Amino acid sequence: MSELKQPALRFSGVSKSYGSVRALADLSFDVAEGRFYVLFGPSSVGKTTTLRTIAGLVKPDLGRVEIFGKDQAGASIAGRGVSMVFQSFALYPHLTVYENFAYPLREEKLGREEIDKRVKETATMLKLAHRLERKPNTLSGGEQQRVALGRSLIRRPKILLLDEPLTNLDAKLRHDMRAELKRLHRQFGMTIIFATPDELEALSMGEEIAVMRDGAVVQRGTPDELYENPADIYVAAKIGSPHMNMIKATVNADMLSCNSSLGRFGTKSKLKSSQKGEAALLGIRPGDIRFAAKGEAAVKARIQMLEPLGDVTIVSLNAGDETLRMVVAESSATKLKLGQATSIYLDSKKFHIFRAASGQAIA
Repeated sequence: MSELKQPALRFSGVSKSYGSVRALADLSFDVAEGRFYVLFGPSSVGKTTTLRTIAGLVKPDLGRVEIFGKDQAGASIAGRGVSMVFQSFALYPHLTVYENFAYPLREEKLGREEIDKRVKETATMLKLAHRLERKPNTLSGGEQQRVALGRSLIRRPKILLLDEPLTNLDAKLRHDMRAELKRLHRQFGMTIIFATPDELEALSMGEEIAVMRDGAVVQRGTPDELYENPADIYVAAKIGSPHMNMIKATVNADMLSCNSSLGRFGTKSKLKSSQKGEAALLGIRPGDIRFAAKGEAAVKARIQMLEPLGDVTIVSLNAGDETLRMVVAESSATKLKLGQATSIYLDSKKFHIFRAASGQAIA
C-alpha cells in the first residue's frame, strides 16, 4: 500500500473508557486528504466513538487527534471543519427541507443571499429542489437521508463523517445511496470517513478500509489487500462472502506442508516462523474450491445443502471432519442433489495459513 500523504486526520494512541468499558484502545490510524475511508466492523467495536471523537462530541482520555496537522483532542466542536451525518438522520421535523438546509448556515451568520444560493445548489445536487417546502415526515426514507446528507454538505466541511447512514433504508435505496455518495465524493473530492458493519458497503465504497475490533484497528488496506492477505482469522471471516473455509491442520517437519483430515497439502512457501506439529488453520475461499477433474488429487465429499442465489449456488459439503462451502455456477448446480457423493479439488496455492492458537497469519 502506498504511503499516505497530506493526512487530513491522524489518530495517535487514542483511548477512551466509560467506567469499566473500554471503547477505544490505543487507536492509531491516519487518513489521506480526499480519501473515502471506511471504518468496518460489527456493533460495539468503537466505530461511532471514533467518529464522535473526530467531531469533538467525545473527549479522549489519552492520545492525539490531529485534523490537518493540528491536535484537536481537547478542542471545542466549532472550527474543526468537520460535519457528521447520524444513523437516525436527526432532522428538525417542524422545519421545511429549505429551513433544515439553511439552519447551520444561519448559525454561521452567513448572509441571506449566500444562504439561499447554497440551499438551492445543494437541493439541486441531491435532487431535492422540488421538495424544499416539504416537512421531513412527508418525505421517503431515501429523501430524508439526502436531506441529512445535504445539511452536512452545505457547510462545505473538510471532513464528512457518516455513521452507518444507510442502515434505515431498504435494499434498493441503499444501493442507490451508495452510488450517490461515491458520486458526491468524486465531485467534491472531500475526505469522507464512513462507519459501517456491512461488508458490501465497506468493499464497494471504501478506497481504504480499517477493520476494527475491541476499539482498535486490526488491519487496514484496500479491499483487494484485505481480501488477498488477511492478517488473521478475524479479518478473513469479515472480508469475502461466503466467508472463508477454515480447515484444522498441523504443520509438518518440512515446513512446506500441513496434514489435515482431508489429506496432506503443500504450502506456497516455507513456513519459516512456524514449528513442527504446530496447530494451524488452512483458510480457503469458497470460490477456490471446485469439483475435481479426472486425474486430480481429489477429496471425497457429500453434498449437505444447496443455496441458490440466482446466477450462482452455494454448495455446503461434508468432507472428512470438515464442513466446507463452495460456489458453483447455477447452470452446473441444477444437476446436484442433497446427499450426493462427489469429489472436490482444493487448490493449495490458494490457502491462507493461520496459527490455531492466536488466529494470526503464519508468514
